[in-house]
Amino acid sequence: MTDATFEEGEEAPLNLGALSPEDLQVISSLTQDAVFPITEMRWQAKQNRFALLLNRFRWEDSDRAKSRGRAYERVQSLLVIDTVLSVASQGVDRSDPDVILSLLELRFEPGEDGAGHVLLTLAGDGVLRLSVEALEVSLRDVTRPYQAPSGKAPGHGD
Repeated sequence: MTDATFEEGEEAPLNLGALSPEDLQVISSLTQDAVFPITEMRWQAKQNRFALLLNRFRWEDSDRAKSRGRAYERVQSLLVIDTVLSVASQGVDRSDPDVILSLLELRFEPGEDGAGHVLLTLAGDGVLRLSVEALEVSLRDVTRPYQAPSGKAPGHGD
């Protein structure tokens, strides 16, 4: 079986930006249940940039996949948060390079003069807290979609 292509889905790779909390909600919904190895998380302090290479579940394609009886898809995406002043984490064990993390939500907590915190809530009670000068987030698909290894859509129970 070969990987899917964006052309088959008649859509282009995502390339989105968020400059407001409302914009960030859209990116949050598209990155919900993305998984990534802890080693694919980078803070570039000199560039004030924090980046994650995610294996993103394609929520935007899930209804179509279900209705057509075909496999659900994931795609590798680059999530970049700019203007980052500092990064803090809670409940994230960085000592094990084999840890796989799952992103549940992105949220912005506003501060003064456009500054604030971008919170990345992870499964298992982990949180990343990025202090930012301003909200500036981008999400860009960087590979072709591929069949989700589990063959299922992520679920969160009741």
